[in-house]
Amino acid sequence: MAERSTAAVDVDDNSGDKPLPAKQDTAEKTTTDGVAEAQESAEQSAPEKAPESTDEPKSTGPGFAAPELHSGHKLARRYRLEECVTRLDGFSSWRAVDEKLRRAVGVHLLPAEHPRARSVLAAARSAALLGDPRFVQVLDAVEENDLVYVVHEWLPDAVELTALLASGPLEAHDAYQLVSQVSQAMAAAHREGLSHLRLTPSAVLRTSGGQYRIRGLAVNAALRGITTDRPQRADTEAIGALLYASLTQRWPYETDAYGMTGLPKGVGLLAPDQVRAGVHRGLSELAMRALANDGATASRQEPPCTTPDELAKAVAEMPRVRPPEPAFAAPPDYQRTTYQQGNYGTAQTGPMHTAVASPVVPPPPMQTPPGKLLKWVVSALVIVALGLGSWQIADRVLSHHGSDGTPAPSKVTKNGDDKAPAAPGPIAIMSAKDFDPPPGDGSENPEDVPKAIDNDPSTSWETKRYIGEPNFGNLKPGVGLILDLGKVQTIGSVTVDFDGATSVELRAASPDSASIPTTVDGFTKIAQGTGEKVPLKPSKAVKARYVLVWLTKLPAAADGGYRGEVSEIHVTS
Repeated sequence: MAERSTAAVDVDDNSGDKPLPAKQDTAEKTTTDGVAEAQESAEQSAPEKAPESTDEPKSTGPGFAAPELHSGHKLARRYRLEECVTRLDGFSSWRAVDEKLRRAVGVHLLPAEHPRARSVLAAARSAALLGDPRFVQVLDAVEENDLVYVVHEWLPDAVELTALLASGPLEAHDAYQLVSQVSQAMAAAHREGLSHLRLTPSAVLRTSGGQYRIRGLAVNAALRGITTDRPQRADTEAIGALLYASLTQRWPYETDAYGMTGLPKGVGLLAPDQVRAGVHRGLSELAMRALANDGATASRQEPPCTTPDELAKAVAEMPRVRPPEPAFAAPPDYQRTTYQQGNYGTAQTGPMHTAVASPVVPPPPMQTPPGKLLKWVVSALVIVALGLGSWQIADRVLSHHGSDGTPAPSKVTKNGDDKAPAAPGPIAIMSAKDFDPPPGDGSENPEDVPKAIDNDPSTSWETKRYIGEPNFGNLKPGVGLILDLGKVQTIGSVTVDFDGATSVELRAASPDSASIPTTVDGFTKIAQGTGEKVPLKPSKAVKARYVLVWLTKLPAAADGGYRGEVSEIHVTS
């Protein structure tokens, strides 16, 4: 059985906290979700600070136990259950395998007669329609054979925020990226009428590319029966709690949760920069504005952020937090030796050098007969080399001039033209256009395309911003620019200047093409490279009129996500 990864389990909120004791009259309440119960206790002890959401009773009666399934069971003859990771309140969550697509998935299961089965199905189908790559995607939601199950993505390479905070608070730049990306994602979800209501540190994942993804949108709350009259306020406060925890490694309520210590009882909500030294002042104030404290801070009176959209705008208005500079490792000190110039064979003097080093005597020159013979052989080889070099120089001079001093005739081509081969030179780009074939939408900022060929490095053409992964968020294989050289030309190299390290391919259409190809396959790949200034040189000269500069992997954008930027393109023969 494969090793368990908690990075894709929507509802398993284990964070190392000790679960609260279960009530003896309801065995179902003994679950792995101890943090959820701890958080409910925190809400009861500090109602003025906790999110305004309410949970239905945890036990729905003895008739709604979690389905008794086992590893190896198949759903729809496709999803094979591998490991049960959560069993809670009448439903269970599994790591499974999609045998049709041969990939790992996560599955939530509950009986069809469960009182929350219909709301879970509705929430899963609504979340699936959103299709935003910043959220863990719902892949399927089915009612079959007295079971309701929801299938979602499994991200084995992602890390929970809970695990990240276990080793300490985040750097200011990482905390800034967290609140920026999560607030923007939740603002987009609320615009579509979707809320989370269960936005905890275990619901936020960081991928290997540094992007944050949110799991359990709408589904986590539906599974637990969590509702509220102010969903936007609840999600905004939850984001504020995530930012607070990221800055301080403390949970902003009096109860310990998610492996973090809560605040001291009776002192109220302290600003992050009062809890821990060195906290970024702007992020500290932003966390306070998002939490339920009317936006009051020690130094400023800013309006509170009551919706994810307001919080996202507040993040955009603050100065951008730059990543820390890489640490510079100084080279080791130079060690003086006795062979250094001026010290060869001499002793060091002074108070720090009491011992006198014995002089080092260099070996005597070879005076034996074999040594003399070797000297003569080396001298002879030098004379021969000089003679050959002189002869080659004279031969070149005579090849360019006749015996009477007149220039030698140039070579005649097969067509009888008395012309020498043309030297490499720049090729003018007559026009350029953006290229975003299916599955793209056919347009990639076409109004800025001329900026990539205007010989002005201060202007550039940019791609759209993509979320999730540098390969265009796994939405498409790439985008690019098609260059029209006006006529069929011999292409020796193409140099592309990027802002940030970018992977790019150089592709050329057939010289017989009468029009621009409409698919990537209409261009043949002739070179590729990665970097900020990428010279693309085919293995041999290629003739073509239409050339495609095809971007395949984008650099990270300063405002989150990934974006490509081309400032200049130069073509030479």
